[in-house]
Order: sequence, then C-alpha cells, then structure tokens
Amino acid sequence: MPKLLIASSNAGKVREYGEMFATLSYETVGLRDIDLHTLKVDEPFDTFEENAIHKARAYAQASGLATLADDSGLMVDALDGRPGVLTARYAGDGASDRDRYMKLLGELANVPEGERGARFVCVIALVRRDGTTEQVRGECAGRIAFAPGTGTHGFGFDPVFIPDGYDVTFDQLPPEQKHAISHRGRAMQMILPILAGLSA
Repeated sequence: MPKLLIASSNAGKVREYGEMFATLSYETVGLRDIDLHTLKVDEPFDTFEENAIHKARAYAQASGLATLADDSGLMVDALDGRPGVLTARYAGDGASDRDRYMKLLGELANVPEGERGARFVCVIALVRRDGTTEQVRGECAGRIAFAPGTGTHGFGFDPVFIPDGYDVTFDQLPPEQKHAISHRGRAMQMILPILAGLSA
C-alpha cells in the first residue's frame, strides 16, 4: 500500500487525518513514523496558504512521498484576528496546549459573551511525487468559552472553542461529529476527491 505523508509530528493531528482517510488506498504516516520529525521547517509567511505549501514541498522533497501539510489556526475577532498564523507559537516556544488556551482566556477575560466570536481556519496543501500541488481551505465559525471544556477528544484550542450551533466545546464532541463540522474536517472533505485520484 503506498504511503501518504502527513507532515506533522502532532499525534492528534495525524490520528485525525488517519481517521478521515480510512477509506483511501493509502497508508497515512506522520513525520515520526519515518524519522523526519527532527527536520524542522519554518512557517515564515503571513498566510495559512503560503505556510502550508512551503511545508508540504519541503517534506515531500525530503521524504520522496506524496505529502500533505496544513497550516491551521484560530482567528479571534476581539484580538483583530490573532493568534492567526502564530497560533502554535502563541504562548512561546515549548508551551503546552493548556498554556496557549489559558493565555487566550486571560486576554479575553473582560470580553463579554456577544463579542467572543472566533473561527478556526485550516488550509491543506498536497504536493504529489511529481511536484504538482493542490490546495483547499476550510473554516469553522464559533466563539470562545469563558472556561475550558471537560472533554477528552480534542487538542490545541479545542477545549475553549464552541462551534456555532452548539453549546459545548470541540473537545466534548465525539470525533465523528467534530470531523463533520471542523475546519480541518471541511478541508479534508474537499481534499478527499483529489486524494482519491492521486497516483502514488
């Protein structure tokens, strides 16, 4: 079975991709699975699109595999779109998921219910073995909770993000329900037909 590299060392993200792509004729592998997790690729650009394609190209070249990379982040209305492309570095190098979302809750401590709008954005870039590329963008709108949720399914900012139409945070939704509405899930649905026609 041909391999499709998910250009991430984040176990939660690699697992989500594996679940979503279970029907495809590919073995999804993460950077740790092929010992590429020590290769660090910077995200120097100001847009999710530029960062995603930059990562996908770098890891495709290093691995020789068809490679899928994403750049995703949280854009908070009250913070003028921050943290945006800096989401992963929001609380500094070495910060945990909890460090990041607790910093966010601190910044929004005095922001009232009606002004806590936010959206998750995910841009997925695919680089085929021949170097050709595809790109899709998914978004999920919602709001920032006042306190972390008590779920166990999510990662990143999931414990403090309540998607529109729901009263619970992302981390409290079953995986299949989250995949159906999340920014990454929506982008995955758009990339699936492209992957189905991918020649390894």
